[in-house]
Amino acid sequence: MIVPERPPRAAIGSVLSDTRQTLALVWRFTPTLLALFALLTPLASFLPIGVAYAGKKIVDAVVASSRADTLHWVAVELAIVASQATVQRGLGAVRSIMGARLGVDINSQILEKATSLDLSQFEDSEFYDKLTRARREASTRPVQLVGDVFQLLQSMLTLAGFAALLVRFSIWAVIALALATVPATIAEMRYSKVTYRIRNWRSPESRRLLYLEHVLANDEHVKEVKLFGLGKMLLGRYRDLSELFFREDRTLALKRTGVTHALSLLATATFYGAYVAMALAAAVGRLALGTMTMYVVAFRQGQQSFQTALSSIGDLYEHHLYMSNLFSFLASRTNERTTQSPAPVATDGASRGITLEGVGFRYPQKEAWALRGISLFIPSGQRVALVGGNGAGKTTLIKLLTRLYEPTEGRILLDGRDLRDWDSAALLGRFGVVFQDYNQYQLTLKENVSFGSVGHVNDITRVANAVDRGGATELVHGLSHGLETQLGHWFKDGVELSGGQWQKVALARAFMREEADILVLDEPTAALDADAEHAVFDRFHELAKGRTTFVISHRFPTVRMADRILVLAEGAIVEEGTHEELVAKDGTYSRMFALQAEGYR
Repeated sequence: MIVPERPPRAAIGSVLSDTRQTLALVWRFTPTLLALFALLTPLASFLPIGVAYAGKKIVDAVVASSRADTLHWVAVELAIVASQATVQRGLGAVRSIMGARLGVDINSQILEKATSLDLSQFEDSEFYDKLTRARREASTRPVQLVGDVFQLLQSMLTLAGFAALLVRFSIWAVIALALATVPATIAEMRYSKVTYRIRNWRSPESRRLLYLEHVLANDEHVKEVKLFGLGKMLLGRYRDLSELFFREDRTLALKRTGVTHALSLLATATFYGAYVAMALAAAVGRLALGTMTMYVVAFRQGQQSFQTALSSIGDLYEHHLYMSNLFSFLASRTNERTTQSPAPVATDGASRGITLEGVGFRYPQKEAWALRGISLFIPSGQRVALVGGNGAGKTTLIKLLTRLYEPTEGRILLDGRDLRDWDSAALLGRFGVVFQDYNQYQLTLKENVSFGSVGHVNDITRVANAVDRGGATELVHGLSHGLETQLGHWFKDGVELSGGQWQKVALARAFMREEADILVLDEPTAALDADAEHAVFDRFHELAKGRTTFVISHRFPTVRMADRILVLAEGAIVEEGTHEELVAKDGTYSRMFALQAEGYR
């Protein structure tokens, strides 16, 4: 994302707005720590002025040959320095704890937001870039912004104190102190913006780099990487992209360092000009040695405070750019789901079931329709099979029925009521679904199954019944820790399952929803052999009696069990009927059936 240039007034307003939002966010999660940070900041501001004044009194006491005053002011300075160190340590500790707390809370907020977004948003590359940018530094930037806000306040208070001292020497010295640090600070702000722009431009390529890392160092891909000899080629791409990032960063770092260092020398020259003036004044007796020492310290530290203040302003601008990513993500559109009471089930038998009226769906930023012109009624309790080639729209149709997608046109009704009028939890509770790309959770077997009904994760009886219905009882008995066995090999003592075993676990997960009256199996038995698949579907149809079922399968022995077969092609229903009716039509289904039957001869 390229950041457009803004008028200075608009940019300042934007920075202030994001700063207010960030402070409100930090106050929401860590009010006590933020209050403590605000309390310690003024103390840290004025202690350096006390050190400068004590230093003056020490020099005056030495010049006056007063042993008692010298010891007294050395003790005072020691106490102030110790207090200063204690306050700085306290600020550091508060900032560290605040950062850790915010890291947990803000990342949790990002993930909470992610759970409320639509599936189609996750399938949008531009949205994924927004998510990447939001997560990239969300756990560190808020506390850095808060730290710089208080650092700016601390520097301004300290600067005000030193300026009050220096005005007695020369108003011009104060003006020079202020102006000499401005050019370097402006340069820092400019390069902060350039750095931000480069990183935003990189979002897609950064994800590509992470993906290459994932492929090269993940168990899911290692077999093919080794078998096809992909390691060298993919590693080469990783290095090329990494080198490109390195060259860009090196060029920017050298330019930034060179320019800002050259401009910072201006501030150094200004300091020594004032130093010479003070030294000459002391040499001719117009300035006491102790006073000169105090002015020198005040000028040096005042200049540093002013530079720190301007640097904090630059950092605030940089933090604002990153925080705008976070706030933009948190403000991302979400479909409003109704939270009314669950819809009553229609008692009129004629209206019970699923109705599609002119349903069409098109993916965002795509011109082609994934589905269009779908109109049909599926009465409650009917067994439906969806047949068609890859990309015909079968899984898209299922995602529309479960409201993972919203129709681009038309509407879908369940028991006579538009899906958009249903309570989301009540609607999803009606469905038990196993997708072809089901999840393999690196958790216990019990959790893998019980996640099918989160309200019953500790209901061992229901879990056992689901395991039996999914055909995974023998699997459980074969594992040393039964349902408590850790699955996968990401964690210690994990057991990796075969594809067929994982599918049985996924089927069991779907059967956890005992109340679901609509069951969907999207190629759920692709990794099972013919006998195991037949056993699964025999059991499935037995257990699914009285329920509406949708089965997506390329295996016709499975498909022919259905009461009704829908044949999809290019996003439309081209044929429908029973197995016998469709074979008799000698159309698309008949040709597909004949081709598969030929393979068994």
